[in-house]
Amino acid sequence: MPVLIGPIFSRELATAPRRGQHFLNRGVYGSALFVLMCTAWLVLAGTQVVHSVGDMARFGSVLFLILAPLQLALMTFLAALRAASSVALEKDKRTLVLLLMTRLTNHELVLGKLLASLLDVLVMLATAAPIFFFLTLFGGVSVAQVVRVLAVTLATVLVAGSLGSTIALARDKTFQSLAMTALALVIWLIVVEAVILLAGNFQLWGVPIETIASASSPLRAILVAAHPTRDVIGWFHAADTWYLLVALALATLLNTWAVVRLRVWNPGRDVFPAIEQDSETEGISLDCATGVAAAATAAASPDARDAGSLDPELARLAHIDARRATKETPSREVWDNPVLWREVCTWAYGRKVLVIKAVYWLVFLLAAAGVYWTIHTGAAYLRASETIVPAPARPLAPFFLVSLVIVNALAVTSITNERDGGSLDLLLVTDLTPRELLLGKMLGVAYVTWEMLAGPLLLTLSLFVAGAITLENLVYLLVGLAVMDLFVIVLGIHSGMTYASSRTAIGVSLGSVFFLFLGVVTLILFMISFSGSYQVQLGPFLAFIVGGSVGLFVALGSRNASTAIGWASLLLPFATFFAVTNFLVDHWAAAFLVTSATYGFTTAAMLVPALSEFDVARARTPTAEEE
Repeated sequence: MPVLIGPIFSRELATAPRRGQHFLNRGVYGSALFVLMCTAWLVLAGTQVVHSVGDMARFGSVLFLILAPLQLALMTFLAALRAASSVALEKDKRTLVLLLMTRLTNHELVLGKLLASLLDVLVMLATAAPIFFFLTLFGGVSVAQVVRVLAVTLATVLVAGSLGSTIALARDKTFQSLAMTALALVIWLIVVEAVILLAGNFQLWGVPIETIASASSPLRAILVAAHPTRDVIGWFHAADTWYLLVALALATLLNTWAVVRLRVWNPGRDVFPAIEQDSETEGISLDCATGVAAAATAAASPDARDAGSLDPELARLAHIDARRATKETPSREVWDNPVLWREVCTWAYGRKVLVIKAVYWLVFLLAAAGVYWTIHTGAAYLRASETIVPAPARPLAPFFLVSLVIVNALAVTSITNERDGGSLDLLLVTDLTPRELLLGKMLGVAYVTWEMLAGPLLLTLSLFVAGAITLENLVYLLVGLAVMDLFVIVLGIHSGMTYASSRTAIGVSLGSVFFLFLGVVTLILFMISFSGSYQVQLGPFLAFIVGGSVGLFVALGSRNASTAIGWASLLLPFATFFAVTNFLVDHWAAAFLVTSATYGFTTAAMLVPALSEFDVARARTPTAEEE
């Protein structure tokens, strides 16, 4: 198998077991699943009395229905992130061009990079398999259900990885690859849900639209595969079985397209710009550029050197000074903060950012349609008793998450791109102050992603105008969104500055945002599924919370530890638990105050040391003016 795929995957297969992180990832993931199982049992045993085997079976079934979608979301995120970042970093470091110059065929390069980037994810999925089979001992879960869930998850990992790899091969910038991958996954899920919602009871060829749409949605497919009544239907008559075929077809199509277009997309324009573009940049015409090349050829010819008589005009044209503009053009005025000027006044992240913004506005329209539907049907004015979560949160929560992920992706890649391009070291030896560098990057990220900052605010205001939320709740949402936006920007800058490896920096930054969101979802699901008394459940969740604190400290403070980051890592999971419990009992003011204060303190814990101790951390000598 490795020989058929190529030497890239063979090398990764041989070297991965030598890295400690390879064992750490699967060890932490397996331990986290086991801790979640124990937490769920403690929550159930602490609030209810288990009378019979039927109670145990119901516990196993509900726990399985919670863990299966959570694992799907985690594996999909990791697969897409690792595949996209793996290819994008090859481009940033200019090593993809070297791979294209070797004897590697297109399919060896594409499939080799894909499977090499997914190796850790596949190992984590294999680690989870025995733990999921262990759930069958509770009852209520069959071995066939576990096999189907693992199959759907594996197929989704292949699709998400193929999508991230293909987009990264087609795009020139890391931010473009990450943002387009995240938007594509969100659009995939939202479009399927919109089709199911609009179709209602409509049937096509005697088959309900919901069944057909579920065959193309990983979320719907995992719920069908995990449901106990699925066994009655049979293997080849349910949506999850057809989803496997659809997913394999999508992965094959994406990889085939990447193999065919690999050398058309690469190397990109930023590697070998056209002569005309070089001529415009240098201020000379194409004829002049041709003359310079001719003069250089003449100067380098053996006859000219032997004769010792080179035309002075040709020698002048061959000199590098001849590339200067023939006529002076007015220079652009740079602001006092050149970093901010570059972020705002130039295409620092490529012109394809406009494509990302256009796709984001499409996601915005889909989320707005979902909010309008909840208002039109009256669901926005009620609390959904079956989930305890307001109906507008269903379209808004994934939209808020993708907005935060895109903003965070730009923040971290704004630093990693500078490092991979070798320009970060140049910035550090200039007379730029830490305030100019860091705040310039932060304000530049906010300017480029203003749509991602304004979109959630607009949808929140629409709920207030429709009367679905009060003025008090509007203030909570607006201030809370502003705090979270600032948090993800500072988190991205902090990760980019802290980690020398771009892949590690991107993984820590985006992973922190996603895991915080996934942790909140997990808390809510466990509380409403296994207990009706929310505010007395700190004991069962203590291991879950402490584990989150340790993980945050390792991610944020292991390379640049400080007392403030230590306290922030300790307090943030406890504050999240407090906020979730108060939200579930309608104490919104307490949830807002604790969340805003904790995330604000965490933001300050990352930002203040970066400004005050920047020179010490970077071994940078202050200028006389700064002293």
